Amino acid sequence: MHRLLSIFTAASLLCACNVVSSIIHDDEVVARVGGEKLYLSEVTKFVPDFIAPEDSAALARQYINSWATQILYLQAAADSLSEEDVDVSAELEDYRRSLLRYRYEQHYIRQHLDTLVTDEQLRAYYESHRDAFVLERPLLRVRFADVMADSPSREAIISVLAQDDCSEVMQADTVLRSAAIRYSDLSASWTDAMVLAKEFGTDYLTMLGHLKGNYITYEPEGRGDVMIAYVVDIEKYGVAPLESCRDRIRDYILSGRKRDLINGLEQELLEDAVDRKQFVIY
Repeated sequence: MHRLLSIFTAASLLCACNVVSSIIHDDEVVARVGGEKLYLSEVTKFVPDFIAPEDSAALARQYINSWATQILYLQAAADSLSEEDVDVSAELEDYRRSLLRYRYEQHYIRQHLDTLVTDEQLRAYYESHRDAFVLERPLLRVRFADVMADSPSREAIISVLAQDDCSEVMQADTVLRSAAIRYSDLSASWTDAMVLAKEFGTDYLTMLGHLKGNYITYEPEGRGDVMIAYVVDIEKYGVAPLESCRDRIRDYILSGRKRDLINGLEQELLEDAVDRKQFVIY
């Protein structure tokens, strides 16, 4: 029904445009379906001036075919459907009301939504919904480097990846950015194992299979480079750490506030209408 509604709406507008066009100008007709005509000026609006001639021709043909299809759908529907089915006024009105309601709700939310979510609120939600944050895959905090397998700096890079002192980490960062093919410090936040595995160019189970001690070392066959990650921390099972869930929890809290606002808005509108004698139940 939505598709049919779109056809009727688009075709009706197109028919109106064609009638006006035939009255106000004698533009060149480029296509005709029954009594409906498509003019050159309508097609040229759709085709940009800066593209190649062959591309222009292809776009013009696409537009013409689309126009013809809309008209033919309208004609086929008018010939095949009952008068009751052809009358889409009720569906149009329902759609108009739904669209206006949605737009007003979004306007109301923008005006009234409290977007501040405190650390205390995040933690309270986390503690009361821990089952919602059970890990599907391990989370890791790592420093990652991709180096040439025969690089003279390889052992030094492996060593500096493990630095924990703040000043030493900054110094190591400078060394790694100059000596490694690629380097990423992902130690400040939790990374999903599946996301980290993309750095290695493999799946996360294969990647974790190369974890020995605090290092993941993966050397793809025939490439000449080796990828190394120093694992600062890893969570394999259980409930995900709060820090890894902050964005999700914030979204959950704001979604709940939006629902409460809409529910409150509905009640407010009803009560106000009753008070002003606009809404009366007999």
